[in-house]
Amino acid sequence: MMREAQLGRGIIFGDRNTNEYVYMPASEIGMEHPLYVYEEGSARRDIDLNEALHLIRVRDLRPTIHPLLGRTSC
Repeated sequence: MMREAQLGRGIIFGDRNTNEYVYMPASEIGMEHPLYVYEEGSARRDIDLNEALHLIRVRDLRPTIHPLLGRTSC
């Protein structure tokens, strides 16, 4: 639940060494079923909450600084 709450506040999870990031875009705030973004290198795709939490856990992504967005996506 903690990671879910952090995603909801715009915290960006990632790994700067592998260039992977998971976050909720600011445009999704307040949506009933928000979409999240998974970036891997130059590829980017929309994912749901379950997949976002799975990727954070499996890839061991931590709160980080995104090269363009900074600390938060909001």
